[in-house]
Amino acid sequence: MRIARFSAGGSDPRYGVVEGPEGEEEILVVTGDPLYSPLNPTGQRVPLADARLLAPVIPRSKVLGIGRNYAEHAAELGNEVPEEPLVFTVPNTSVSGPGDPVTVPDWAGGELHYEGELALVIGRICKDVPESRVDDVIYGWTIADDVTARALQGPDKQWWRAKGADGFTPLGPWIETELDYADVRITTRLDGEVVQDGRTSQMVRSIPSLVAHVTRAMTLLPGDVILTGTPAGVGPARPGQRVDVEIEGIGVLSNPFVAAER
Repeated sequence: MRIARFSAGGSDPRYGVVEGPEGEEEILVVTGDPLYSPLNPTGQRVPLADARLLAPVIPRSKVLGIGRNYAEHAAELGNEVPEEPLVFTVPNTSVSGPGDPVTVPDWAGGELHYEGELALVIGRICKDVPESRVDDVIYGWTIADDVTARALQGPDKQWWRAKGADGFTPLGPWIETELDYADVRITTRLDGEVVQDGRTSQMVRSIPSLVAHVTRAMTLLPGDVILTGTPAGVGPARPGQRVDVEIEGIGVLSNPFVAAER
């Protein structure tokens, strides 16, 4: 099931289930927030083409990223695979939605790097989750671009600015609640050219092991998002370019990159 957050005709954000064949999709509107209440269809339908898709979740608590979880990506930046998962946090103010422009700030050195990733959305309060029960706490899956100001990542030491600036975590286009995540393809395109092409089976650490690791130290809340790492092929995106991240079984997340206003 595909759960979308959207607006249409100037409406406030609403939620709905995306249904129908490709090119003819409709959003079946539901009441409330599906993360916190049962799906309750209103009967109203909105053509997907008439809706503006928004970030499918705005975490009330946190977004966590996993660094260097693909060996080839670690190597391309001259890094070793860490002995334990490299976990970092970004604020929920970094989240943006499909189609939203990613602003390249002046302090970013004229470019940002794209990092296409599979992201999971937590569906219930959880702590100390064993690997065997991780699927029970995951609500669904979406696509992320873990945008990075690479020039600042080293000098800042902490990645608060390099990865956590406003709009640096596009998510979308919706949440897919059913996904065989162990081996799905992740493809990133820059202006239509393939720049990343990997599979989740190439992860150094599996998704169950990552969630188990995180929850040994930290309670996760409904709507929290974990970015699971990016395959090799990261590189710069400059103002005027567009990044499309496609994940098999979910869809495509597209965002233009624009220069900061002066």
